[in-house]
Amino acid sequence: MVGFWLAAVVLTAEGLHRYQVINSENARKLVHIGSGNVILLAWWLGIPAVVIIAAAILAGIVALLSYKFPFLPGINSVGRKSLGTFFYAISIGSLVAWFWPLEQPWQAALGILIMAWGDGLAALIGQKFGKHPYTVWGIQKSWEGSLTMFVASFAVSCLVLFFGLGYFWQIWLISLAVALFATIVELFSKLGIDNLTVPLGSAALSFWLTTTILG
Repeated sequence: MVGFWLAAVVLTAEGLHRYQVINSENARKLVHIGSGNVILLAWWLGIPAVVIIAAAILAGIVALLSYKFPFLPGINSVGRKSLGTFFYAISIGSLVAWFWPLEQPWQAALGILIMAWGDGLAALIGQKFGKHPYTVWGIQKSWEGSLTMFVASFAVSCLVLFFGLGYFWQIWLISLAVALFATIVELFSKLGIDNLTVPLGSAALSFWLTTTILG
């Protein structure tokens, strides 16, 4: 199921790009958002950790090969100076390896979905509506994109924690802290490293806060 979903997302994005329905950047964001949602399937269907980790390793290998060979030009151009897709796969595998044994799959889902929806929407909104740019670490961002990252991360955190833990008023505060953290960390995205730091960092912070505050 996991492998089928990932393959379907990648092939759909690549097909739309090859037929010039979407450009390369939008194809990447389609994969970015679509593949992240695989964590929901894994959580809701109770898919074993070993299956998801194996799929993540395979996705990572394919990502590395695609940087060298042009079989997925719409998603990873040859020589493109970013390892974002590879880091994304590593994040999924690492978070599942961490939280599945703890029986807290929602923490893994929180980290991945913040990256999928927060970063994905931030890039799309920033590119289309970003009228107030700024530069961090040599990378141009926009206030519109960063605001989108914060709002999407906050919404994702609230929803995931609600479905994972039930309703506690502290969830709002935890989500606020996680969203602010994710937005700041996403600013430092050189070479696509944010695809690793945002999911892992957000999930770790959420885990620490929920454990500390909710017990």
